[in-house]
Amino acid sequence: MTPAALLAEYGIDLLRTRLLSQAPVLPLRPTRGDYDLNPTARSLAPRELMPAAVLLPIVVRAEPMVLLTRRSEDLPRHAGQISFPGGRVQDSDATLIATALREMAEETGITADFVSVAGFLDVYETGTGYAILPVVGMLREGFALKPDAREVAHVFEVPLAFLLDPANRQEHVLEWKGGMRRVYAFQYETHYIWGATAAMLVNFAERLHDAS
Repeated sequence: MTPAALLAEYGIDLLRTRLLSQAPVLPLRPTRGDYDLNPTARSLAPRELMPAAVLLPIVVRAEPMVLLTRRSEDLPRHAGQISFPGGRVQDSDATLIATALREMAEETGITADFVSVAGFLDVYETGTGYAILPVVGMLREGFALKPDAREVAHVFEVPLAFLLDPANRQEHVLEWKGGMRRVYAFQYETHYIWGATAAMLVNFAERLHDAS
C-alpha cells in the first residue's frame, strides 16, 4: 500500500506515529535547510535566524490533497512563488502552532477550527535567514476560501500521492543572489513548486515512506 493510501485509510493516527510530536521551543534550531543541497554556500559566521512557522495542510478527501498558495507578485520577498501558508512569529502568538494557524487564516480565510494538528517536521533553515517550523495539519472539508489578495494570488490543491511519489521529485540548479543554487522541485500542471516548500515536502515524504 502506498503512503498516500495509508494516510487515506488511517489519517491523523498514522501521521502522529511518523511526525515529531513535540513542537520545539524558541530559539529554533534547524536540522534541515537550503544548505542540505548547497553545503559550500553556508557562511562560517554565526547568524541569528528569524523564527517562523508554516502549515502543511492535508485536505481530508477520498484522495488526500495538499493545499498550497501562490504568493502575490507585489510582495517584496518571494513574489509569485508557491508556498505553504505561514510567516514569522509575532509577539501575540502564544505558540508556533498559533503562528501557523493565524497565518493560515490571514492568508486563505481558513480558520483554525477546520484544522487538526498532527505533528511537526524538522525545523528548516532558509538562505534568507529564517528558521521555520512546518506544522502538519489535517484540514476537514467545508472550509471557505477568502484569500488575502495583498499576499496570495491563488490557492490550489495538489494530490498528496503526486507529491509523495519519488518519480515526481526533481533537483534543479537555479541562479540565486549571483550564484548557482541546487533546489528540490515539483512540476504539477502549471505549478512549479521549488525551494524550501519542495524541500519540506521531501522531508514529509521521507517520514511517510517509513510507513509503507
